[in-house]
Amino acid sequence: MSMRVGDESGRARAESNDAGLATTALIPTPRGGEWRRAWRRFRRHRVAMVGLGLLTFIVLACFVGARFAPSPTEQSLLEPIAGPSADHWFGTDLLSRDELSRVLHGGQVSLKIAVGVALLTTVIGVVIGALAGFYRGWLDELLMRFTDLWIALPALPFLAVAVSIGTVDLGPLGTLDLGGPLGMTLLLSLLLWGSIARVVRGATLGLREREFVDASRAMGSTNRRIIWRHVLPNCLGPITVNATLVVAEAILVESTLSFLGFGIQPPTPSWGNLLTDAIGNVEDYWWLVVFPGAAIFLTVLAINFVGDGLRDALDPRRQVRA
Repeated sequence: MSMRVGDESGRARAESNDAGLATTALIPTPRGGEWRRAWRRFRRHRVAMVGLGLLTFIVLACFVGARFAPSPTEQSLLEPIAGPSADHWFGTDLLSRDELSRVLHGGQVSLKIAVGVALLTTVIGVVIGALAGFYRGWLDELLMRFTDLWIALPALPFLAVAVSIGTVDLGPLGTLDLGGPLGMTLLLSLLLWGSIARVVRGATLGLREREFVDASRAMGSTNRRIIWRHVLPNCLGPITVNATLVVAEAILVESTLSFLGFGIQPPTPSWGNLLTDAIGNVEDYWWLVVFPGAAIFLTVLAINFVGDGLRDALDPRRQVRA
């Protein structure tokens, strides 16, 4: 199985956003009362509201419901592996551990990594995209060619080599396990920032020619102030939408890597390595595949529904689907 960061569909989406934002009117950034209008548009998007409700339920189940579940490492050695029952709603795994508890605690790990990746990729992508789009010229060429090269980088070999390094000594900062949650967050963030950088660059190219930027420049504002006070606030719409989609992408990538043995390692549960327990036992122990797989599928689906609703809500030119 092979995987590339920013696959064909991802690159196509990024390039279309890049071109579209550079040549057409930008998604307006809601302010004040416009935020309320954006929220009303979002509420009219029925699919997005379903996604928001489902995502809220999953997050509450993982971070609140898990407090009432048994420890994910607690074993009942006297009880053999069993399917769903009144005592174990999701059954038990090969080591007689409660599968529901492991799915909930694994969700905590996967969701934390995904949100962390979204935040870090947004910071990296916004900085590179804003600098490239605002200053243009040789800096734009350098940063965008580097971004294109980075998007084309094959993720699986890169991550396999990085994780195989194991623990890295950071000197006074201590050590970092590249196969742990923090290490995976940093590695995935370094790989997934390309699409956001291209979107922000396209938005900045259009904004730097607007009248309010010329007026601010005529009043003596520095480039840093113009970018920080005028350009980036008007890029919040596309930034928010793409950051939401990165959360879903990070969940899929982390789950795939953990399933293949390159990600989070046992005994720490994650949705990906929970699926590993079912290898070779799918027919006999179907619940070991169905429940972690359903958690990944429903979470990614809900996030994409929310992202679709945000895109429509933050862009009033779009027709919100009933």
